Amino acid sequence: MDRAIETEQISRFERLNEWRKEHFSEKMFVLILAFFVGLFSAIAAFILHWIINQIVFLLTSSFNADSSNWLYLVYPVVGIYLTSLFVRYIVKDNISHGITRILYAISSNKSRLKSHNTWSSVIASAITIGFGGSVGAEAPIVLTGSAIGSNLGQLFKMDSRTLMLLVGCGAAGAIAGIFKAPIAGLVFTLEVLMIDMTMTSLLPILVSCVTATCFTYIFSGDAALFTFHLDNDWTVERIPACVLLGIFCGLVSLYFIRAMSFAEGIFARFSGHSYVRLVFGGIILSLLIYLFPALFGEGYNSINLLLNGSTDADWDQILNNSLFAGQSYMLIPYVFLVLLTKVFATSATNGAGGCGGTFAPSLFVGCFAGFFFSHMWNIHEIGVYVPEKNFALMGMAGVMSGVMHAPLTGIFLIAELTGGYSLFLPLMIVSVCSYLTINIFEPHSIYSSRLAKEGKLITHHTDHAVLTLMQLDSVVERDFLSVSPDMELADIVHKISRSRTSVLPVLDAAGNLLGEIDITKIRHIVFRIELYHRFRATQLMQKPAATVSDEQVMADVMKTFERTHADWLPVLDKEKHLKGYISRNRLYMQYRKMVADMSEE
Repeated sequence: MDRAIETEQISRFERLNEWRKEHFSEKMFVLILAFFVGLFSAIAAFILHWIINQIVFLLTSSFNADSSNWLYLVYPVVGIYLTSLFVRYIVKDNISHGITRILYAISSNKSRLKSHNTWSSVIASAITIGFGGSVGAEAPIVLTGSAIGSNLGQLFKMDSRTLMLLVGCGAAGAIAGIFKAPIAGLVFTLEVLMIDMTMTSLLPILVSCVTATCFTYIFSGDAALFTFHLDNDWTVERIPACVLLGIFCGLVSLYFIRAMSFAEGIFARFSGHSYVRLVFGGIILSLLIYLFPALFGEGYNSINLLLNGSTDADWDQILNNSLFAGQSYMLIPYVFLVLLTKVFATSATNGAGGCGGTFAPSLFVGCFAGFFFSHMWNIHEIGVYVPEKNFALMGMAGVMSGVMHAPLTGIFLIAELTGGYSLFLPLMIVSVCSYLTINIFEPHSIYSSRLAKEGKLITHHTDHAVLTLMQLDSVVERDFLSVSPDMELADIVHKISRSRTSVLPVLDAAGNLLGEIDITKIRHIVFRIELYHRFRATQLMQKPAATVSDEQVMADVMKTFERTHADWLPVLDKEKHLKGYISRNRLYMQYRKMVADMSEE
């Protein structure tokens, strides 16, 4: 009965799909899907932040601001433990590193994300962050939005190119919805996900961004995530300070990326021991949050304090709930220590089994870095006075630009987020200087570095993007005939008459490649019947010009063809067994087709 109902439902959907193909053009339908992707992304973002706020209020509303609270030692560990149970027994899949998973799906999985990604990250990150995990909700929401786009596209049997566009719509809609920043959502997709903005793709992403932003306003009103009021206009005399702040933010970004990689490497050693990771990471996170309560959760309250404060009394509120509450002289050391430890709190949260991203931590660190820089500048009276709140805002753009290698996203997000368009020029100066500084040391962002090491990173360079998107399996010729080492020429000629390739691999009994017979090089003997029992395969074979691993990236395969000038190359698996052959002609034919497809408007 259940199978019959399921079959009927599939049949109805197929009829619906056929009806939509008759009544809507492909471009129009993609715009409709982009609208719903934006809507669902906004709903997911609203639900996630609502759950986080409810949990935080429930757990911390009774805390005394004038003293430390021992429950900071307990809540984060409980949250991470609950998250790990949810992931292990309900999701049963890895949902960490949200944006990296999107990049991987685009480059290696034809933009296909699993259906559980449309909801699993929302629940897992809400538990983690609500209980104090020092991570951000943005990356999980971006993964959720992208998964919504991918699964809607798969539902309507869209091709890989359209799926990639819908993944971009989901990511852009998520950023636009979270921050009420449509332009930042659009630019984020361009810079971070590396989806090119042709005229065909620009409009759907804009539709998703605007839709998500509008519905977020409907759900949550006009209130901005961060509040900022410009009290001190920017002047040309502050250009040197802005340039130095940008360089400082670039160096902080370098510290952020390197420290994050170091910490992740430590937790990776305990990959098979989940309880060891929980205890180790939980102890580190709890102690850090107990000492520096500003590290609790996303830290947006602390950001707002620095963006809106103008006196020591205002800034001293950062010390609330800590061991240093009421000790004004500890403000700058506290800010500096929080700046340094945030990355380890974030790594400990994810390493112990929590779920969250580095988007919010980069904003947090940037705000503290900007405040620290400007406060030290003013204390030592270095040149013209610089407003701390303005430089805290610019620091957010600077560190985000450096960590993500996305200066435009940093500029537009902070400008839209705070209405700080009057600081647009200094935001540009700081973001560009930060990006140029980090680029000296790190060629890839914190999200893309893992894929770049594997050669699976999509870039705006068309040739490289096409080679990254090409799958080796799609061009491997598996229908080949092989010969044994002692096979006589008579039997080899019979094989040649049925072969679809110009080479015959010589394999031993275990399937290992001993050599290959190039048909074009034995023409002088194949028609001489008197030689049919004189030659064997071992006498006619030669070593292949090169071999290809089935795990190699297509860029390396292409270089191998160029280096050897071979027409066919054998593909070997991990055990060095012959998997098939790859044809130079077939490879270039598919390459040219994909270049043409990507170039279409």
